[in-house]
Amino acid sequence: MNTVIDFLKTRRSVKIPNLVEPGPSHNQIEEMLKIASRIPDHGKLAPWRFIVFEGDSRKAAGELLKKAYAAEHPDEKDEERLNFEVRKFTLAPLVIAVVSSIKDGKPEWEQILSAGVACYNLELAAAAMGFSSDWLTEWYSYSDAFHDLMGLAPNERFAGFINIGTAAKKPAERERPSLDQIVTYWKS
Repeated sequence: MNTVIDFLKTRRSVKIPNLVEPGPSHNQIEEMLKIASRIPDHGKLAPWRFIVFEGDSRKAAGELLKKAYAAEHPDEKDEERLNFEVRKFTLAPLVIAVVSSIKDGKPEWEQILSAGVACYNLELAAAAMGFSSDWLTEWYSYSDAFHDLMGLAPNERFAGFINIGTAAKKPAERERPSLDQIVTYWKS
């Protein structure tokens, strides 16, 4: 168990420009998704789903992102800015969207938390396989136009986009909050 503890103590996100090839193989992606779905899920609802962007599908998704951005910013004429949106899905070798999919009649907050845990379990699975990742939401997680273009149902939202690849360089450790700032021991 000390190996698992050490792994959890040292896991770090890697900024997307530092996520390079090689990315995971198809079999590794499937394994990551199986692990990502092994999470607390009260009521066995599976209130999340995954959209995998690999290979050429990343550029196609970027084109949809550009279209959504243009729809939401009709006065934007800067072609460089618009093309920047196209490249967002192509920076890392793999992007997996985690979609929160709320089921009616069940506690919504638990379902949202479950989708967040799916995001993190996906990051842990990638790290355990020797890859690095970065979990982002970005503006398009909240974009009605992008939701429509991606075919999200009215009860769905993006919980995050997990960018996965090989770290070009080891990320520096960042300062973490001290426990005395974030922990209270309840006394009755």
